[in-house]
Amino acid sequence: MNNIIDAIQKRSTTRGYTSEPLTKEELDILIQSGLQAPTATNRQEIHFTVLNGDNPILKELEDEKNRLREIENPPQNFYYEAPTVVILSAESSFKWSSVDAGIAVENMALAAEALGLGNVILGCIDDALKGEKREYFSKALHFPENYEYKIAIAFGHKATAKEPHTYDAASQVTVL
Repeated sequence: MNNIIDAIQKRSTTRGYTSEPLTKEELDILIQSGLQAPTATNRQEIHFTVLNGDNPILKELEDEKNRLREIENPPQNFYYEAPTVVILSAESSFKWSSVDAGIAVENMALAAEALGLGNVILGCIDDALKGEKREYFSKALHFPENYEYKIAIAFGHKATAKEPHTYDAASQVTVL
């Protein structure tokens, strides 16, 4: 079967990782996959902030997310202890930035699957990154001026396995 179709059919969210870091080659492939994603009017406005899983700003994001959601003692952090987290930001005023970031993150997720790596696409830190500490986090994450958080993704070597989700094409698809 075609490698892309195979990756699409096999990909699922990974919620447990080994401590083994990504290699430079793996990370380069993942970032390149995001950079090669199409963008509206070829604007190429997506910015990628790459963090090691032990970066202190991730703990601050976790704490702020939990504070805003009034969560005490979560069973794991928002990125499931993955060794690498990539936060995508884009121009605040460009209408299609959220779509473009979504396309980029999906490219990265499929590339991770093709490499045998786990990944989890993350939206749960939206409140923390767009709330009262927005400027602080934007500066700490080195977002370009007038950029804002769009989506994030974590990567690592799988410590757990999960079957891809099921779907009901009969109720989810209409062909006219």
